[in-house]
Amino acid sequence: MSEQACRGCHRIVTGQNCPVCGSNSLSRDWSGYVVIIDPELSDIASKLNITTPGAYALKVR
Repeated sequence: MSEQACRGCHRIVTGQNCPVCGSNSLSRDWSGYVVIIDPELSDIASKLNITTPGAYALKVR
């Protein structure tokens, strides 16, 4: 199964549902990749409104 991105929170997932927001609205059409290790100390995470560590897509179509 290929990686998909959640349309709601942009989390990269391999299953049928997003573990962060619970959405099942996923897309295979995404670009950009950022890994957030510590969202509390990350400037990028704060700009992207990410509160949970993990891999995220920058753009989801």
